[in-house]
Amino acid sequence: MAEHLGLHTVGDLLHHYPRRYAERGELTRLSDLPPDEHVTVVAQVADARVHTFNQGRGKRLEVTVTDGSGRLQLVFFGRSVHHHHRELLPGRRGMFAGKVGVFNRRLQLSHPAYELLGAGSDPDAVDAFAGRLIPLYPACRQLESWKLAKAVTTVLDSLGATGWAGVADPLPPALREQYGLPALPEALEKVHRPRHRADLEQARTRLKWDEAFVLQVALARRRLAEGQLPAVPRKPREGGLLDAFDARLPFTLTEGQLAVSREIFDDLAAEHPMHRLLQGEVGSGKTLVALRAMLAVVDAGGQAALLAPTEVLAQQHHRSVTEMMGELAEGGMLGGSDQGTKVVLLTGSMGTAARRRALLDLTTGEAGIVIGTHALIEDKVRFHDLGLVVVDEQHRFGVEQRDALRSKGRQPPHLLVMTATPIPRTVAMTVFGDLETSVLDQLPAGRSPIASHVVPAAEKPHFLARAWERVREEAAAGHQAYVVCPRIGDEEESAGSRKGGDGGNGGGDGADGGADGERRPPLAVLDVAGQLSDGPLAGLRVAALHGRMQPDAKDEVMRRFAAGEVDVLVATTVIEVGVNVPNATVMVIMDADRFGVSQLHQLRGRVGRGTAPGLCLLVSEAPEGSPARARLAAVATTLDGFELSRIDLEQRREGDVLGQAQSGTRSSLRMLAVIDDEEVIEAARARATEVVAADPELEGLPELRAALDALLDAEREEYLDKG
Repeated sequence: MAEHLGLHTVGDLLHHYPRRYAERGELTRLSDLPPDEHVTVVAQVADARVHTFNQGRGKRLEVTVTDGSGRLQLVFFGRSVHHHHRELLPGRRGMFAGKVGVFNRRLQLSHPAYELLGAGSDPDAVDAFAGRLIPLYPACRQLESWKLAKAVTTVLDSLGATGWAGVADPLPPALREQYGLPALPEALEKVHRPRHRADLEQARTRLKWDEAFVLQVALARRRLAEGQLPAVPRKPREGGLLDAFDARLPFTLTEGQLAVSREIFDDLAAEHPMHRLLQGEVGSGKTLVALRAMLAVVDAGGQAALLAPTEVLAQQHHRSVTEMMGELAEGGMLGGSDQGTKVVLLTGSMGTAARRRALLDLTTGEAGIVIGTHALIEDKVRFHDLGLVVVDEQHRFGVEQRDALRSKGRQPPHLLVMTATPIPRTVAMTVFGDLETSVLDQLPAGRSPIASHVVPAAEKPHFLARAWERVREEAAAGHQAYVVCPRIGDEEESAGSRKGGDGGNGGGDGADGGADGERRPPLAVLDVAGQLSDGPLAGLRVAALHGRMQPDAKDEVMRRFAAGEVDVLVATTVIEVGVNVPNATVMVIMDADRFGVSQLHQLRGRVGRGTAPGLCLLVSEAPEGSPARARLAAVATTLDGFELSRIDLEQRREGDVLGQAQSGTRSSLRMLAVIDDEEVIEAARARATEVVAADPELEGLPELRAALDALLDAEREEYLDKG
């Protein structure tokens, strides 16, 4: 149990819930069995025959079982053939477990383990089968579902005999009463041995509450602790830099931008640090809102730092901020405004002299705004008075790095996290539960709609040919195009076929590519750029961009593309965030099925940024009807990032909201589904906040405190603290 399923204690076993339940009369669908997976099925023997081979020296038993939806073959060899033949008589029902294989185009289980149900089998199993739901557990080859069920039964019986002594209930009695939730022993009994579906519903609701409530208490304690930290209030002053900036804007701010700015200014004026997550669709004007917050802090005598995940993005932010501010970004310089401040760039690849100048401007306070990459975090970077840290694209940034930047203020600086990946509310409540959330959901006037289409390259090669014609048409009209590939092309083949480009998740379901699971390596930038220049896009100016180029070479390519000197940019996902070229109107994403839903949505947001409409073509060889094609169809049919992020999460599941990737531990969410259980999460958050406000150390709730300690092992506690 410990080695293969990570179950070390009786508690672990009791929280290893059944994956699903079989009922008498309810038949598992054999027609949906996934090849190469370990499964447990409940089915009836249709026929059993012994065959001989090797001139009669070898014997093989073939048993066909059925469930009404499909048939499955069980195969046994060797001396045990006759024993199984006597047991597996037509009409007998049982549970069969094994790895699904394919032989002669038919699904089969070779030497499956089985447990017969009904006449002649263990009386308890007969009783359970006759009246109860049969729990089917997440199992493995070394430990079948029914062996786990027997182990759970042993534990439940012995705990029942002691009156569940020593089992602490983390939910406060008043909360259980308020929501009509059963006690923990009753819930565990009902989830493992339900008599009917109502038992199951009751148990599941209670166990979801456990997970949601303990997690929300952890987050509420974080919020309380953060709220007690001191911070310098930064109130915008009238007639300052912010007012001068607003006066020179050539457009009016949207309602949403004004509302979110008000929330941020209220936070900045408080005596404890702001911790706010700013979500906004690509192009909704997040950078403008963040810049106004930075200017308000400079007005109040502080400095602001904008932290970007890549040099390309840091340089781009620096360019767009200085353009938006004009002479206000040249404080202290000839031709600069009296009200202005200096805006400096700090990246790892800068020359020594420029770097030294930037560091000096930060130390003296001459520079009110600094934009940079990880280089901002190095020990030698000193600020005069750091008041606000803005982090762009949270998911690309390590928690330790954010922490290191925070520690550079005399008191903790205010923190604003921006993301263009739409996060459903409940996920924001759980994953970013210590951050207040602001959402920008309306696009500024003048942004054009983006049409998206799937191009099925394998079934309809002429569609792909037409895609390249469209690119030529756009170029002829004076516009530009992106072509995105999952891989660079100069890496090792073995690594390359696994990776998804520069920070691309290389997502996709490996099994979608073909029946045998074998897929060609993902298309690569360097190959595709050459093929297009020599083939369908001959005569157009084609350039390549990827993450392993030298920073100045990357910047040069981006500068040429932005200046209109390149017609088609073939790139990896390095262009996913922040690249802003209003003249680019079409994007072709090659092997689109290898990217995640949210990532495709991010990429697509790079076109249609000007007045001309955008076009996004999702090229894929995934077969029709496959999960990969379903994902692409979803992206093509909606531009609503929040809807897409729900689809993405439903397909990927949530993982561990406390950072499974960071700690390598099993998910703390076994019963709770972040997308579906919105009501439970909202109620749990409200109750947790009340409980923690009344008793921050949980002294009056020792059981809850113990559950919290179990959830927050040292690694997760550290992850949350830095998060």
